[in-house]
Amino acid sequence: MTITRFAPSPTGHIHVGNLRTALFNHLIARKSGGTFILRLDDTDQERSKEEYVDGIKRDLDWLGLHWDRVERQSLRLDRYRAEAEALRASGRLYEVFETPTELDLKRKKQLNMGRPPVYDRTGLGLSAADKDKLRAEGREGYWRFQLDQSRIEWTDGILGDISIDAASVSDPVLIRADGQVLYTFASSVDDTDMGVTDIVRGSDHVTNTATQIQIIQAIGGTPPSFAHHSLLTGAKGEELSKRIGALSLKDLREAGVAPEALLGLMARLGSGVPVGLASLDELAAGFDLSQFGASPTKFDADDLWPLTRERNQALPFAAVADRIAALGVPEAQAERFWRVASQNITRLEDLEAWWQIFSAGAEPQIDPEDAEFVAQAMTLLPPPPYSEASWGAWTAAVKEATGRKGKGLFMPLRKAVTGQAHGPEMSDVMPLLQVVKARG
Repeated sequence: MTITRFAPSPTGHIHVGNLRTALFNHLIARKSGGTFILRLDDTDQERSKEEYVDGIKRDLDWLGLHWDRVERQSLRLDRYRAEAEALRASGRLYEVFETPTELDLKRKKQLNMGRPPVYDRTGLGLSAADKDKLRAEGREGYWRFQLDQSRIEWTDGILGDISIDAASVSDPVLIRADGQVLYTFASSVDDTDMGVTDIVRGSDHVTNTATQIQIIQAIGGTPPSFAHHSLLTGAKGEELSKRIGALSLKDLREAGVAPEALLGLMARLGSGVPVGLASLDELAAGFDLSQFGASPTKFDADDLWPLTRERNQALPFAAVADRIAALGVPEAQAERFWRVASQNITRLEDLEAWWQIFSAGAEPQIDPEDAEFVAQAMTLLPPPPYSEASWGAWTAAVKEATGRKGKGLFMPLRKAVTGQAHGPEMSDVMPLLQVVKARG
């Protein structure tokens, strides 16, 4: 059975880059009828907050990316301690004491000598007496995993065959001096314990994957299948990370982006498959990692708006009835209002502006050269209520009185009544109008 996971840290709001990872793993599980785990990487107790846990769940729920179960790493600390003790006993986890400054100096020296800046394993040569002396000096020990310096190979679901020489990679730090278990270790234990079969994540994790394969093997597990998707860039290829705060799912939702628009774009962006609206089942049925490439993928948030407009304009009245009622639209006019306004919105929030126009009247737009004409036309407009025939009757009367016709007749009147140069058919608008400010 396929088991996938999404493992965000609840230290902030998730963004479009996180969504790419969550969505790919969700679709793989959904396509196979497998299990999708939401696993919260909350071992950093200082930065992890419940408000962000709630936000992550809210964002995923908004998108329909429902999880089969939730796991929290903060509840699994005993498991990490047990595996750490086993690795210490086997000699694969060893204590080191270098400060960040000392490590930086070592890296610079290695680079100056033309060597890769890899940790030199000084810690492996420390005796018990050496360690006691360092502790007496106020040093705090932390723990590295001793890599088997052979080639680490796997067939990546997107990148193809990968081969990394472990000798070119520093032994990863798994446990900090304060005892906090780091992601590389906790994730390896979790993936093993939870039977995770498939992992999709960003290409910036390729080196992490190499080390985690050895960690998983060292604790007796079988590495899952890995795939690394390309990273997102801005529309012009610029680095997206500097703008990522503005691209949180929370902000996109509050801006009025439709969830189906976000899913339709993110599920196919960079795949060669045309972007478009589709249900999650449809997206899952056609999802294939081999369709995605390794090159950076351009993401333009503006592409979400045509899809949002398409989705919203296709909604049935039943889907928006409560929203329309909340605006104060009389029940007798609600369906007519939706039919008239729906084809002139992008966001559902735009409905409010249209009801404001119909119920309270628009601020008229009157070009100076049309002021006298509009004033005369308004004297010919009777008070509401209006019918679908009212627009034709009024414009016919104005045409006869002024001699105007065509665009010179209709456009100034539209702008005077609705305050806009474009919009629904005026014969449909008139029955909804309760106030026409331009009459005064």
